[in-house]
Amino acid sequence: MSLASDAVLIAKKDMRIEMRSRIVFAQVLPFGGIVLLLFAFALDTDRGVLPIVAPGLFWVTVTLSALLAVSRSFAIEAEHGALYALRLSGLDGAAIFLGKAAAIVLQLLVLEVVLATGVFVLYDVHVPGEAVLAVASVAVAATVAIAAIGTVYGVLVAGIRARETLVPLLVLPAVTPLLLAASRSFEYAIDNDLSTSLRWGSLVGVIASVCVMVGVVAFGPLLEES
Repeated sequence: MSLASDAVLIAKKDMRIEMRSRIVFAQVLPFGGIVLLLFAFALDTDRGVLPIVAPGLFWVTVTLSALLAVSRSFAIEAEHGALYALRLSGLDGAAIFLGKAAAIVLQLLVLEVVLATGVFVLYDVHVPGEAVLAVASVAVAATVAIAAIGTVYGVLVAGIRARETLVPLLVLPAVTPLLLAASRSFEYAIDNDLSTSLRWGSLVGVIASVCVMVGVVAFGPLLEES
């Protein structure tokens, strides 16, 4: 089997498990909505602040939700020796990485559509029509980077009992530059400064590419050691 077909196989497995358990829709999505509501109520005394801070709050919410999705993805593998089965499956580590990261990306994109709708309604944010495609492209690239980082650190701590607390400690510092670049890109897109938005978006794309390449190279050895 090819690398692509192996990755699709892993992604289908993870998505099938998610469709049966509905953890993302039953727990992660409500969690993200609650975080947005808490920020909206906390800052409601000054409605002028909400549109300004909306990009940063959006990506913070996505990242916190991604931590739950990553922890869930590897908690499944840690149960009943499934991680050992992955090692013995003969699948390329890069394919496993790409498949698991792709499944997390799909789940996060669904989450982001719902959260973005909440941001538009609660925070009174308006994205100019010509900037919608740029915002969507940056969102996809940032989501890929978050999923790649989360997948690498997820397998790193998969065999550790305290993985639920270690994943945030490892992932949050690593995604900080990404969150800064994605938030800046969204801010300038909302202000209709498309050229500056695209420059920040290009940085997000570079970070995403680096994260994917590192994951493809490092995931296999990390899986063997976990």
